Amino acid sequence: MFLNKDQIKGRAKEAKGKIKEVTGDLVGNEKLETKGKIEKNLGKAQAKVGDVKQDLKH
Repeated sequence: MFLNKDQIKGRAKEAKGKIKEVTGDLVGNEKLETKGKIEKNLGKAQAKVGDVKQDLKH
């Protein structure tokens, strides 16, 4: 199974957001933590769109 660009970009964005979220939590930066949560959730949504596209191809 090959991943499409939405799946790849979404999962990368999700990982990047998780790193920001954890870093913000560790250093006590609520703004960074919130930005990380938002980015993580946007990445999850984009990956889901990619998953649906992949499912429709089969």
